[in-house]
Amino acid sequence: MKTEPIAVLGAGVMGVGITTLLAGHGLPVRLVDNDPVKLAQAPGRIRRELRMAQLMGVLPPGREEGEVSLHGDLSAVPGARVVIEAITENADLKTAVLADVSALVPPATALVSNTSSIPIDELADAVRHPADLIGTHFMNPPALIGTTEVIRGVRTGEATLEAVRGLLREVGRRPVVVRDAPGFVTSRLLHPMINDAARVVQEGTASAEDVDALMQGCLGHPTGPLRTADLIGIDNLVDSLWVLLKRTGDEGCRPCDLLLQKVADGHHGRKTGQGFYEYEESTR
Repeated sequence: MKTEPIAVLGAGVMGVGITTLLAGHGLPVRLVDNDPVKLAQAPGRIRRELRMAQLMGVLPPGREEGEVSLHGDLSAVPGARVVIEAITENADLKTAVLADVSALVPPATALVSNTSSIPIDELADAVRHPADLIGTHFMNPPALIGTTEVIRGVRTGEATLEAVRGLLREVGRRPVVVRDAPGFVTSRLLHPMINDAARVVQEGTASAEDVDALMQGCLGHPTGPLRTADLIGIDNLVDSLWVLLKRTGDEGCRPCDLLLQKVADGHHGRKTGQGFYEYEESTR
């Protein structure tokens, strides 16, 4: 197993989840965020997610956890084997961070943007070596979901693709490589469906609980679309829907009023304690 650290940028839900996956498989991680509050909260959240993964039996037995170090700026990036950007779903913010990172690492360092909807080739213009950039779409929580969508941009190099495939296999994930497009496969299918489910609740046809019960019991959806929205983060879901609407013109991707209201109210799902459902601190 290689011992060079992986740099993860962003200590939000996905950054912490990806860090948990990597550390749980014995890899050293440099977790970077310029928000001191998020950074201070990250170790406790990682411990809770590692404990859940251990209870679920999805981590290698007997393997020592990788060391996680915390950093407040990009000075931690040089020397990383792979850099995974996992900041908020905003193309301008992502391009700015990726541009800064690409100036700090040598050519042939794999740069990974973890995104649910933004086309990789849009982001590639910001980096010095577009062949080094690739996309991933980890599902939440990454340590519990064994398949990862990998997005190969039109300029992504073969060496970058193989480096990321290798890393994912190293941590027990099955990489499925898809071509670049808005929303790729998972978000292009899932996010408009969640939007429709929220619209059904908005229109008073059924409660959130009943929508999820029918989708689970009749159509085999494992958690139900609205519990899934809470897990994704309703704010993140809305950001993704705006990206899809802008880039595809599909009106089915326009966030419905209920989703927009929940974002405005700060009811973003599990991470805030309330979304379509309410959550106790111990379940977040």
